[in-house]
Amino acid sequence: MPIILDHQLQEQIPHDSSTFPITFYCDELADLPNHAGPMHWHPYFEIATAQSNVLDFQVGQTHTILEPGDSIFVNQNMLHGIRQLSGLEPDPLPNIVFSGTVVAPENSPIYQKYIRPILACNTLPFIVFRHDNDLWQEVLQRIHTAYRAMQEQSDCYELAVQRSICCILEAIFRNLDSLPKSDASRVQLNTQIRLQKMLSYIYENYAGKITLSDIAGAAHISRSEAGRCFQSYLGCSPVEALINYRLQTARRLLHETTLTLQEISFSCGFHSVNYFSRQFRKRYGYSPRKIRIG
Repeated sequence: MPIILDHQLQEQIPHDSSTFPITFYCDELADLPNHAGPMHWHPYFEIATAQSNVLDFQVGQTHTILEPGDSIFVNQNMLHGIRQLSGLEPDPLPNIVFSGTVVAPENSPIYQKYIRPILACNTLPFIVFRHDNDLWQEVLQRIHTAYRAMQEQSDCYELAVQRSICCILEAIFRNLDSLPKSDASRVQLNTQIRLQKMLSYIYENYAGKITLSDIAGAAHISRSEAGRCFQSYLGCSPVEALINYRLQTARRLLHETTLTLQEISFSCGFHSVNYFSRQFRKRYGYSPRKIRIG
C-alpha cells in the first residue's frame, strides 16, 4: 500500500478509529522511487522494522541508521521519512501505525496515566530498539507478534495485537526517565512547523506558478530562512523540493492515467514538455516515455 499524504503532509491512515485504531503496512518501499519515502507526519504512533537491509530513518532533523533486525518507535506528529541504503531488493519494512486508544479510551485514567506522558514528551521524538540490546528483546518479540497478528488476522487477532501494544508501551513508560532525550529547542520545533507550512503550500499549489518568495511567504519568513529550513531537514532548496514533488506527481500520473505527456507536464506545473522530460530523466534515470512504452 503506497504512502498517501494530504496537502499538509499528513499520512492518510485507512484504519477506522471507532473499530480498531491500528494499521499494518509492508513492502511500501517497493513502490517508491529509489526505495525512499517522502517526509510526512500523522497524529499516531508508528513502529517500523528494518528486516533485511540497512535503512536511514529520518525523524525531524535526525538521521538514524537501522540495521537488519532493528526497530524504531516514532512519536506522534513527528516529520519522518525513510531511505534504503543497502541491497538491490526493497526492504519489506513492516510497520504499524496506531493510536494510543488501542490500549484505552482517551478520557480514561489508564490513557491519561500511561499514554499521555509518552505522546506529550516533546523531547522523545523516537526510540530505537536495537536487535542486539538485551533491554529491548521482549519489546522486539512483541513487535513481531503484532506484525504477524495484523498480517494473518486469525481469530481474536485484535486481542493479540492489543496485548503486544500494551507491553510495548508499558516498557516505554517504565523506561521513560532513562531513555535518551532529544535536545530539540523551541527554534527546532518552530523550524519543523515552518517546514510543514511551506511543504503544504507546495502540495496545494504545485500545478501553478510558484516562486521562492511564495513558498517562504507561506510560513511568513524570508527566502533565506526558507532555504535554511529546507536544507536542515531535506538537504535541498525549496525550489528543488517543488520540482521533486512535481516529478513524483507526474510519475504517478504516468502509471495511473492515459493523459498525454503534454497534459501531465502542464498539470504538474511544467510548461515545457522538453524541460519536464529532462528533469524526469535526471531524477529517475529514464525518460517518462519509457513508462508508457513499458
